[in-house]
Amino acid sequence: MALLKAPRFKELQPKELKWVCDPEVFEFDTTTTVKPIEGIVGQERALKALRIGVDLKSQGYNIFVTGLSGTGKFTTIKMVLESISPNGAKLYDYAYVNNFKDEDRPTLLVFSAGKAVHFKKDLNRAINFLQEKIPQVLSTDPFSSKKKQLLSDYGKIQQSMMSEFENKLRTDNFTLGQIKVGELARPEILAVIDNQPVFVQQLDELVRGEKITKENADQIVDKYAAYQEELQNLFKESLKLTQDFQEKVFQLETEFVNDIIIVAIENLKKKYSDDKIKEYLDQIYENILQNLDVFKGQKPVQEETAGGVVIDYLKEYEINIILDNSETKSQPVIVETAPTYSNLFGTIEKYSDGRGGWYADFTKIKAGSLLRANGGYLVINAMDAFSEPGVWKALKRVLLYGKLEIQDLANLYQFSPSILKPEPIDVDAKVIMIGNNYIYSILSAYEDDFNKIFKIKADFDYEMKRTENALIEYSRIIKKLIETEKLLEFSKSAIAKIVEYGARYAGEQNKLTTRFAYIADIARESCFWARDNGDNCVNSYHVDQAYNSWKDQHGLYESKLSEMITEGTILIDTEGLRIGTVNGLAVYESGPFSFGKPTRITASVALGSGNIINVEREAGMSGNTHNKGVLIISGYFRENFGIRVPLSFTASLVFEQGYGMIDGDSASITEICALLSAISKIPLKQSLAITGSVNQKGEIQPIGGVNEKIEGFFDICKTRKLNGSNGVIIPMQNVKDLMLKDEILETVKKKKFHIYPVAKVEDAIELLTGVKSGKQMKNGKYQPKTVFGEVEKELSAMRKRLKPEPKKNNNKSKENNTQKSSEQKRKK
Repeated sequence: MALLKAPRFKELQPKELKWVCDPEVFEFDTTTTVKPIEGIVGQERALKALRIGVDLKSQGYNIFVTGLSGTGKFTTIKMVLESISPNGAKLYDYAYVNNFKDEDRPTLLVFSAGKAVHFKKDLNRAINFLQEKIPQVLSTDPFSSKKKQLLSDYGKIQQSMMSEFENKLRTDNFTLGQIKVGELARPEILAVIDNQPVFVQQLDELVRGEKITKENADQIVDKYAAYQEELQNLFKESLKLTQDFQEKVFQLETEFVNDIIIVAIENLKKKYSDDKIKEYLDQIYENILQNLDVFKGQKPVQEETAGGVVIDYLKEYEINIILDNSETKSQPVIVETAPTYSNLFGTIEKYSDGRGGWYADFTKIKAGSLLRANGGYLVINAMDAFSEPGVWKALKRVLLYGKLEIQDLANLYQFSPSILKPEPIDVDAKVIMIGNNYIYSILSAYEDDFNKIFKIKADFDYEMKRTENALIEYSRIIKKLIETEKLLEFSKSAIAKIVEYGARYAGEQNKLTTRFAYIADIARESCFWARDNGDNCVNSYHVDQAYNSWKDQHGLYESKLSEMITEGTILIDTEGLRIGTVNGLAVYESGPFSFGKPTRITASVALGSGNIINVEREAGMSGNTHNKGVLIISGYFRENFGIRVPLSFTASLVFEQGYGMIDGDSASITEICALLSAISKIPLKQSLAITGSVNQKGEIQPIGGVNEKIEGFFDICKTRKLNGSNGVIIPMQNVKDLMLKDEILETVKKKKFHIYPVAKVEDAIELLTGVKSGKQMKNGKYQPKTVFGEVEKELSAMRKRLKPEPKKNNNKSKENNTQKSSEQKRKK
């Protein structure tokens, strides 16, 4: 039976396959006369958001910057921040000092910018002054005379007490001696017998020697015990007297040095009028009076303990300046490239005693970049921040409450050997976090309070409209790069070629990429090839050379895959006819480089109930989008063929020789055509490859990577020699995305390669089979001798072959059941 031939389809012409930038649109021959770009290109939306975020000073208006890499995010941020007026928020210096009331909670002092250094110097001078003057004051005649008088009075009282006690002892034949205990001597009461002092412990020997009687010995012991108790009381009174003497000496010293200490402290108070600083100076005044021994020189300023720890007695008067803004003339802009916990929030360093002990004090507190950005801006990378332990939670607390607590990271895990809790610092820094849309969407949806602290989103676009002004801006961007990196000048043909690659990278003829890092790389490498060739100016040939060299650097995987197809290891036909077999097109990625290659897709059918088996899914090698595409194919078949005739087939779809994950729905039209061929037994042309997504209504939808797919199939056909019938079928909507290489344009012009745009499944199947797809007639059936007509015919035949069991078998079984039931009743 002869099938109806499909009409000839319109194919794309060379001018439709690529937008070619005419060098004559540029009013220069080389970039010598071009002015370099000063602003940002193609990011008006992001720029507006950045300015709003930067200018708004309210809490929570931190900025999250999203966009693909290479779109100029960091450059734009830097430019916006540099344009900020220097007269922004007032800057301060921050210093931690000893808290004399609770040393575990260091006190924070805040100064106007540049004042902390002066305060530290002034306080050091005051301490040095007191170290020098206090000993002088305490060595003057008035003080010495009064102290000697006190000492004389104390000595007389002590002598009087001891003399009275010794006289009392003599009356009872006792005397006061000394006994050596170790290296020290202590007073001891001795009995006097025959004018000789005797220890009480020796009385038993005298009794045995009959020098004294037992009764005399017992009397001596009783008196000894009473005098011993009296001696202890005498010692207590002497100790109290000594304490009173020391207190009087302290009061005397205080009386003499008080005026000079007050003068030193009051001079500082006049210069630094802040209430908190005055309170701290009052604490210093009280502490100096309590530690006069250090200032008198009677105690060393530093000494080493038995454990090897050096104690600095003047350390408690030091000023630990953690942020000095004396040299900062404008609002600080801090870019933290390593946002670890310590680098961002600061830390508390520890010192060892050499025996395993670790200690910390207020002088070991160190500031981080967040404090250095106080009153200004902090720029960090989102992924870097989230990958560091403890950073995100701490940053969120700071931005929510405006308080920075400097802690050691070990404190977060509660195993720090020494814990200080410095006074929190009020922080007013605007954080600019650079990330991508994926991170932003996750945080926005699942992270509590994220939207409260990052109210501004600056989304950088990856493309811009291709306008005449955009072309000029491209040339000015390259000129800026030429001046910055001392490159060769570019001819207008080179600029035009770079613009074409910008359109290809954007994936659309009417758009240009704004990922200028990619454009800059092409320009740099083009300059390299121009210099390598000995040329003084970069032209279009050098740009093509740079692009091809870049492809070659990343093209090992592509060349290996092409080699396997050419050698027949991977089965791909580029001529002939096959039933249920069609050439699909897939995109492979190798780092930043992507390329397309054909892949064989087959369909097999058998009697069944309308199920379509996705072999990749059954093998666990299919992504969600591909699974969805196969389900859509089922819906397409139910609507087009399952209304009049039940779908009495089971089919399986396979990406042959596919050994990795497969995802995406761009093979949906390929799989539908393979199924239609397998059911209708109409063969498909192997000289064509096809790509496209499909909905349930049979409308073909656009796909990505169209240029790579076409070029991939073209390269295979060229290797096997083009036969004039080779070509690719693509969705109609992808025509505007075509930016194919010049070689394909020349081949299409010679009619040796063809590119067909299609809008419906009917168009695609007619191109692949050369047979009309078929339309529904008034009776609901498809036209005979068409693809759809043959599919419907074969489905009807399958239905007939799936006949149900005869009803008489069911009647016989019912009769048998009735007979068995009657026999059972008779037995009962």
